[in-house]
Amino acid sequence: MPTDIVFENDEVVAFKDINPKARVHLLFVTKKHIDSVAVLEDSDEELIGKLISAARDAAKKENLPGYKLVFNVGRAGGQIIDHIHLHLLAD
Repeated sequence: MPTDIVFENDEVVAFKDINPKARVHLLFVTKKHIDSVAVLEDSDEELIGKLISAARDAAKKENLPGYKLVFNVGRAGGQIIDHIHLHLLAD
């Protein structure tokens, strides 16, 4: 499926959500496969920090005065895709 990539490095890729819930809705995804926050290991701490930093940097680049960062965890928490991803949302 074609995606509109807005950021990519060796560990993280970010793209526009295909079903946006806000004016700005980006997904930040680790290239390393991790099912969800629920199964993070201590060794993933640095990678998750880089995921959050990438979202912060994208928000700065977009000059967003405020935004939400959301991890959905498990089906009961709204997670649909079994790969960790961070939503950046802003109106």
